[in-house]
Amino acid sequence: MRFVTVAGPPSSGKTSVILRAIERLRERELQTGVIKFDCLSSSDADTYQRAGVISKVGLAGSLCPDHFFITNVDQAVQWGKRQALDLLISESAGLCNRCSPHVKKVLAVCVIDNLSGIGTPEKIGPMLRLADVVVVTKGDIVSQAEREVFAARIREVNRLATVIAVNGITGQGAFALSRLLADAAEVDSLQGDYLRFSLPSALCSYCIGQTRIDETFQAGNLRRIRFDD
Repeated sequence: MRFVTVAGPPSSGKTSVILRAIERLRERELQTGVIKFDCLSSSDADTYQRAGVISKVGLAGSLCPDHFFITNVDQAVQWGKRQALDLLISESAGLCNRCSPHVKKVLAVCVIDNLSGIGTPEKIGPMLRLADVVVVTKGDIVSQAEREVFAARIREVNRLATVIAVNGITGQGAFALSRLLADAAEVDSLQGDYLRFSLPSALCSYCIGQTRIDETFQAGNLRRIRFDD
């Protein structure tokens, strides 16, 4: 089974892009499923079900979505194999823009939209900087000049990635993306493999339920701003 990780900021159009790519993959008779990693809630399971796509949703709840992802991703791969999938797509939202949901030797896709602002690529961490493919959405809403500037900003951050513009409504550009997904590496298990970048690090009193704002109750992995004036 082939496996692909797809990540990107919320509302960038990941689900629409994935559905359009799956439509093209079906033309090649490839059975494709999706495992969605989200935080508190998700309606994407219904969206995929209406499209006839095998899918499963995992919610991190109060846990860091990245940590939730990495402790469940190999089990997701094994689930995909039991479903007899040809391709499993992992979809996760980069809620803090520092997220690192990509695995070495696994095709990594980042979805980002033109409406997020030309400075956004510089603000996004490993999920964009270490992606193999960057999908740019909502290009039909901005001018040609804005699209070119945005694409240039992406290449400043990640010079090696393949950049593809995809329209999640019309499906334009989805064929090119589907070809890359269909050529992703086969995966039997992720046991012993590595993330492309370390996860966001934090283990403090607030991580385990503390709510009081007081240095007395602050412990663990902390970082403070220096106020010298």
